[in-house]
Amino acid sequence: MIESPMNDINDKKPKVSYNSARFMLSAPDLAHCPADTGYEVAFAGRSNAGKSSAINTITINSKLARTSKTPGRTQLINFFTLNIPGCRLVDLPGYGYAKVSKEVKAEWQKNMDEYLHARESLKGLVLVMDIRKPLSDFDTMMLEWAEASQLPISILLTKGDKLRPGAAKNMLAKVKSELKEFEYLSSVILFSSLKKTGVENARNQLDQWLMPSGN
Repeated sequence: MIESPMNDINDKKPKVSYNSARFMLSAPDLAHCPADTGYEVAFAGRSNAGKSSAINTITINSKLARTSKTPGRTQLINFFTLNIPGCRLVDLPGYGYAKVSKEVKAEWQKNMDEYLHARESLKGLVLVMDIRKPLSDFDTMMLEWAEASQLPISILLTKGDKLRPGAAKNMLAKVKSELKEFEYLSSVILFSSLKKTGVENARNQLDQWLMPSGN
């Protein structure tokens, strides 16, 4: 059997290897971010929603994103390179109910607003929510930011192992129903770092943003 040259081309197209993720730099604001070229996907989540654990699970690197028992401790935008030149993952600070001053929160909101609105290389946002308490005020704020920026968004409902399978599926359906009118919602994924539920679905979503057709 003679293989098609086109199949050869498709087979040789590079693929994103998420376990290739490596720390690049931390930036306090948009001015200190890497050059605005290529493709990047950012992760956001309310404090203690499981954002760092989700990033570490997707990249198969338990030490990539810092996990902390102190909500809101990480106040910088953290960038990670991938094996495809120009492709990056971004870990945004989480301030859902962090015990930080109003001034710090105001500065964070200003920096996030600038990043989400002005960053040309940002192709998608992964919003991490604890499945037991989704759609918090923080989540709504991030959804509104994404909508204002016309930015595609995917929701990871983390800690799926904390609910019985039936209850987890019901919550997944509820979130999808409540956001059915949201124009820029790409997917809602049931996720568990402990049981590795939803990892491949999350990677497939990232692939669509980081390696769009024709790239």
